[in-house]
Amino acid sequence: MKNQIQQLKQSKNAVILAHYYAPDDVQDIADYVGDSFYLAKIAKESTADILVFCGVSFMGESAKILNPGKKVLMPDLSADCPMAHMVKPGLIEKMRKKYEDLAVVCYINSTADLKCQSDVCVTSSNAAKIVKALPNQNIFFIPDRNLGSYVARQVPEKNIMINDGYCPVHAAVSAEHLRREKSAHPDAPVLSHPECEPEVLALSDYIGSTSGIIDYARASSKQEFIVCTEQGVRFRLRADNPDKRFYFPHPHPCCPDMKLNTLETVLSVLEQEDRTVEISEDLRTGALLPLDRMLKLGK
Repeated sequence: MKNQIQQLKQSKNAVILAHYYAPDDVQDIADYVGDSFYLAKIAKESTADILVFCGVSFMGESAKILNPGKKVLMPDLSADCPMAHMVKPGLIEKMRKKYEDLAVVCYINSTADLKCQSDVCVTSSNAAKIVKALPNQNIFFIPDRNLGSYVARQVPEKNIMINDGYCPVHAAVSAEHLRREKSAHPDAPVLSHPECEPEVLALSDYIGSTSGIIDYARASSKQEFIVCTEQGVRFRLRADNPDKRFYFPHPHPCCPDMKLNTLETVLSVLEQEDRTVEISEDLRTGALLPLDRMLKLGK
C-alpha cells in the first residue's frame, strides 16, 4: 500500500501533509508532518499540483484558501474539529458594536466562515506574539477559551475577551489524571498544550504548541516526560528521542476525527481524486486576509 501511494504521488505531482495527531503509519508516509502553522506555510510554498491533507476539515479549508489553483484532497471529508464551530451566530457582530477598537483574533482551528469574520488568525505557537503585535487594545479571542486564557496571561496589558469554545480532547485531560502520572513519575517534567484546562496548565513545566513540545523534549537532558496533548505526537517524540520515555495521562487523549486518516483512505483519495475541498471565491477571499496577516505577523 505504501509503495502504491509513493507511485501515485510521483505520477500525479502530489504531496501528503499530515498533522502530528494523524495515525503513525500516515505520518510515516507523509512528505511533511507538523502543526497547523507549519502545514499552512508548507501548503502555500509547495509546487505540487495536488495537496493531500491528512488532518481535519479546517486544515483542508486553509490549504485551499491559500492555494486556489491547486487541488486539495482530504482522505475523509467527514473528519472535523468540534471546536472549529464553537462561536454562537451573531456574537462577533455584537462584540464589534460594543467595542469600537476591537480586533477579532481567530485560532486557526476554526471554520472558513469564522475566519472571514476575523481580523487575524493565530496558532498556538504564535498567538501571544501576534496579539502583542496588534495595535488594538481590545481583543476578542475565538473560539478556544483555554488558549485565549493562556494568551491573556501572556499579554496582560491588553483587554482580552474570550469565547467559550474548547477542544473536547484536550479539555478531557484532568488535573486528577495528571497528578496520578506525576506521582508515578516524579522526575518527569510535564509538557502541555495550551488547549488544556487552566488546572492542568498550572501543574505543567512547559506550555506550548505541539511542535514546541517536540522541540522541548528533544533539547532536554531529562529522560522521561509526561505529555498532555493528543497521543499521536508520541510517534514523532519516539522517533526523535528513542532513548527517552513519554507518558500520557489516562485515558490517553485521542482525537477520533484525526484517526479517520488511514493508509487505505490516503491511497483511495489519490486514486480517485474524489474528496476535494471546495470553497466559494467570496468565502476564500474573505478568509484569506486573516490567514495572510497571520503568516506575515508570525514570521
